[in-house]
Order: sequence, then structure tokens, then C-alpha cells
Amino acid sequence: MATRVKKKNFSSFTYAEAFKYLGIEEIIPWKFSVEPIASSEFFQENLRQISEVFDLQSSEESKKLLIDAICQESVRHFKQLKIWKAAPLSDERTTGHLDYLLAKRRAYLEAPLLCIVEAKKDDFEQGLAQCLPAMKACQYQLLGQNLDIYGIVTNGEGWRFYKLTPDGLVYGSELYAIGNLPQVLGILNIIFEQCEQNLLAS
Repeated sequence: MATRVKKKNFSSFTYAEAFKYLGIEEIIPWKFSVEPIASSEFFQENLRQISEVFDLQSSEESKKLLIDAICQESVRHFKQLKIWKAAPLSDERTTGHLDYLLAKRRAYLEAPLLCIVEAKKDDFEQGLAQCLPAMKACQYQLLGQNLDIYGIVTNGEGWRFYKLTPDGLVYGSELYAIGNLPQVLGILNIIFEQCEQNLLAS
């Protein structure tokens, strides 16, 4: 009888373990040429109300409202895409629930193209430690398709973007702040557009 392998939870990876698990020693700088995108009046009003009603500085749960609002604003342009929250993800060696997964719009979740990890307590390093193995699990779910997988680590106010290529290279961006929201929305538009194109090509 075969021994059942105990899977490692994404949240239990350390920064060094995540790098070793993907077989990388560094992250390649990823630069964007961004067309800024102005937010809609609906988003501006929604954000104003969220900021008035919720403490967005100290509460982790309230920060998720900010992430929700920004993701909603960005993904609404892409009719093939849908976001799942607290969604299960696993491969042969890892498992866990991701804060957000992006995949094809349908009634069930399959083959996610992007994962988003909340940087809890503003710890972007630990967020990346979860994001890297989760991106690898997304890649596993795509059953050998030659597609880039995307990852985001964010606390709602700061956003870092990542890309895992089919040959195992990882690219990562600098930190982008919502003080320049049109720039963040522009990058999200680039990444979501690429996800939708990959979906149509697969």
C-alpha cells in the first residue's frame, strides 16, 4: 500500500522554503509600461463609503473590502473571468485556501490563472512565501498548458505583481501604491487581459 504524502499548506511556507520549492534563487525584476486607467464614478463612491464606514488602517478584515473593491473595478471589463474568494487550491504536494483566485467565469472553479494573497499585518515577504507555491499549484492545475501564471501580494494599499513562466522563471514588480490608483488599475488591466487571452488560447 502506497504511503500517502502529507501536503504542505501554503501558509506554512517560509520565504526561503518557497524559493527552494520553486527551484529559484532570485526574482527577476518586472517592469510595466502602463496606460493609467481612471476609476469609475461607481468605484469612487463605493470607496468613499467604505472609507467612511470601515477602519481600513488596523483591521485585516476591512482591508479585504479595499482589495475587493479594486478587484471588482478591474475585472468587470473582462466577461470571461471570475474571482473566487477563500478558494481551495492544491497539487500533489501543497494545499490550502487562497484569499482570491481568478479563473474562467462559470459555476465551478477550475484551472485558476492568477492568485492573490493578502499581505496580512502588511508582511509582503510572508505574503510572497504563500504566493509562490500557490502559483506553482495553479500551474499544476493547468495540466501542462504552456501559460504564464500570475500572482499578486497586496494589503489593499500596496500591490506587488508576479509572473511564473512555464520554464519556472519568476518575475516580480516593485511596490505600487493606490496613492496612484490609475497606475494600479492600469497594471491590473494588463494582467487580467493577459489572463483572458490565455484562457481563450487554451
